Amino acid sequence: MSQRKSATKQQVEAEHKADALHQYQETDGHFSLVRNFRLADLVTIMNGVCGSFSIFSSAHYLLTNDPDYLWSAMVFPLAGLMFDFLDGKVARWRKSSSMLGQELDSLADLISFGVAPALLAFVVGLRTYLDTVFLTGFICCGLARLARFNATVALIPKNNGGKAKYFEGLPIPSSLGLVAVLSYWAKQGWIEGQQGLPWGTTTLWGAVGGRGEVHYVSLIFGCWAAAMVSKTLRVPKI
Repeated sequence: MSQRKSATKQQVEAEHKADALHQYQETDGHFSLVRNFRLADLVTIMNGVCGSFSIFSSAHYLLTNDPDYLWSAMVFPLAGLMFDFLDGKVARWRKSSSMLGQELDSLADLISFGVAPALLAFVVGLRTYLDTVFLTGFICCGLARLARFNATVALIPKNNGGKAKYFEGLPIPSSLGLVAVLSYWAKQGWIEGQQGLPWGTTTLWGAVGGRGEVHYVSLIFGCWAAAMVSKTLRVPKI
């Protein structure tokens, strides 16, 4: 009986996927992609917009040293989280979801909660060669976590409402916790150009200030990255 139910479920999912692909095949023209957007997809794109503004605000801060740009860079990911929550509610309200929406959600999350926080960490002081290695690993682990979620979400047990019971690995929006810490340090002046980051640096090889120097804070980003790709860490979904 369970095998029959599983086969029926897979058949329904295959039919749904075929219908979705047929939708994109039937439309043509320069703006056909835009016409295929659902309202929830547009909300998801706003998440990506917020992440992009955060990145550009960080770049402006590096160029001008204007603290207003730094605070803007820290606020935009939070706005992105608002849109990340809102797109699911809009999809359920309109009773419409799409394959495109799932991919858009992951790509927007990577910008707002992966790239933007990593660049913020660089801006406030994680600027050594090894620091950037840790930050690159943080982004790539977030990318891997999002890809795995898209590929395996159907295998995660669901509740009666059809929602996944838990996340495998730390969800990438949790990186806003790191942004909150960076914001507190910025308020206290514990950033590059002022008092410097807490705990300082250590030199693993070579001379002080060389490629072997790394901030202890980078280890936090390394641990966070490992938690995102962990398969045994299960975070209950609220």
